[in-house]
Amino acid sequence: MRQTTIKDEVFFEGVGLHSGKNVKMKLKPASIDSGIFFKRIDLPNEPQIKAIAENVTATIRATTLEENGAKVYTIEHLMSALHVLKIDNCEIELNAEEPPVMMGNSIDFFEMIKAVGVVEQSAERREIIIEKIYRVEEKNKFIIALPSNELRISFTSINPHKLIGIQYEDFIIDEENYKKEIAPARTIAYEKEIEGLRSMGLGLGGTLENVIVYNDERWLNNLIYDDELVRHKILDVIGDLRLCGIIRGHIIAAASGHALNTKLSKIISADFK
Repeated sequence: MRQTTIKDEVFFEGVGLHSGKNVKMKLKPASIDSGIFFKRIDLPNEPQIKAIAENVTATIRATTLEENGAKVYTIEHLMSALHVLKIDNCEIELNAEEPPVMMGNSIDFFEMIKAVGVVEQSAERREIIIEKIYRVEEKNKFIIALPSNELRISFTSINPHKLIGIQYEDFIIDEENYKKEIAPARTIAYEKEIEGLRSMGLGLGGTLENVIVYNDERWLNNLIYDDELVRHKILDVIGDLRLCGIIRGHIIAAASGHALNTKLSKIISADFK
């Protein structure tokens, strides 16, 4: 297998999910062994931030990367699409600290990158092939990586709310399944949490178009899937694990979030170095 990059530039514009700021983002082809990296063109000297597990510094409601005195956060939806499309090298220009939220999922990223196309490069890909068991756990939450011939994710979401409860999905992650079953799944919020989140400077770009919201009695918007929450959790896992590379393995998780996902990425990344 050869490394890949995108054939041409792809442009996105919108607001950040948490910052609420207007942002323009451009994905550009990148050279062999560049990896995926962000460039903050709004900052002096346009610092670059590599999308690698070692650069994760925070995981509150999103995954944050920091390097060279700059940071980007809520990168998991974009990284998820890049993972499934098996993009090895890509430059991501941003004029703010957060990619646009789009529809709160990864479908726009996936479809627009897919439309512009992927091109093979001359160097071989360094795929992360899981050959032993990795496990990260915290109280009643865990995420495990097992050997498999393909990327497969089995996720159990556990939520005490009567509208949600326990949700489980198990998918082989290929482009067809991802587009149909995972990429459209949006991020989620509990109505009573929103005011608190916004007081912390989070969720300022969230709307009923890009976030599914529930209260004690009902959903405030229509769901795309009955179990949209667990599907979005799988979307996030795919994005967070891309930080250690393009993976081949079976991921089994229960109630895992960005903290455990990225901790697993760091362990795998360190092992493969």
